[in-house]
Amino acid sequence: MGRQINFKVGIIGCGLIGLKRSKSLGSKGDLIACADTNIDNAKKIATSKKIKVFKNWKKLLDIKEIDIVIIATPHSQLSKILLEAYKKKKHILVEKPASKNLKEISKLISKIKNNRIKIRVAFNHRYHPSIIKAQEIIKSGIIGKPMYLRGRYGHGGRLNYEKEWRAKPSISGGGELIDQGSHLIDLSRLFLGEFNKINGFINTYFYKMSVEDNAFLTLKTHTNKIAFLHTSWTEWKNMFSFEIFCTFGKIDINGLGGSYGREQLTLYQMSKKMGIPRQEKWKFKLKDLSWKTEINEMYKDITYNRKVIPNLNDAYQSLKIINKIYKDSKYDHIS
Repeated sequence: MGRQINFKVGIIGCGLIGLKRSKSLGSKGDLIACADTNIDNAKKIATSKKIKVFKNWKKLLDIKEIDIVIIATPHSQLSKILLEAYKKKKHILVEKPASKNLKEISKLISKIKNNRIKIRVAFNHRYHPSIIKAQEIIKSGIIGKPMYLRGRYGHGGRLNYEKEWRAKPSISGGGELIDQGSHLIDLSRLFLGEFNKINGFINTYFYKMSVEDNAFLTLKTHTNKIAFLHTSWTEWKNMFSFEIFCTFGKIDINGLGGSYGREQLTLYQMSKKMGIPRQEKWKFKLKDLSWKTEINEMYKDITYNRKVIPNLNDAYQSLKIINKIYKDSKYDHIS
């Protein structure tokens, strides 16, 4: 066996997500630099004196040894930093939604030409074990083909949530729809394909903010496959539910680990006589391993020079749907 190749990593944005990324680099990733406008956040991630700390992210990009840049900043900074990292010929893992709005990501995509530079959009929910298991079940054909799905995702925020950056449209680009809603949209595209009819409604029910705290969507493909989605900042008890209805059975996913409860998948398989279906259940570890699984896929993207999925087009398709809902609901933070 040959010597394992390690990738030198830099993280820009050292808040909660940046911290999670720093702890999930696996055996193939070596953190050598981090940057944050709040230098104390960067210092928390720099667990070794060998890790360089910057307040200015541009200084991090000047480090030639860095192979991969992880961008985990507020939405308004994502596309700007991504483009500069691309110019420096760094491979990039950028947190969803990859840009603040549809206009920004369209402009960004027009400037990306080099396919050898790998740009992965971090829709980490694709790498939860329940989602991976659901794909295996559907691919096997034992419950037929997907017909429609129903997804619910939400939490209850916290005190002074309306004062955080997610509540400021100039920074976030929107509220709960662009936040957790982008994950539901991405998973719906993963299982059903592209949507050509987009309907929805957003509203601010509880928080005194100019972005929405709830979003309700109905997305339809050209073959009439439907996704019913609800994402909420007034769920109060953290929850994730994703149900995929197929021609001969159903997949019921609940929980994401941590505060969202133990992740589990229940398969309901129709019998030939119908009636009560046969049930089989999988329970997964309480710890969320999706972050580590995702970065391992990034290492493979680079090692084998393969096409990256999810990529900027996946982010574009998600933002296209989000933009349509914002426009139809007459919220003033559309692109």
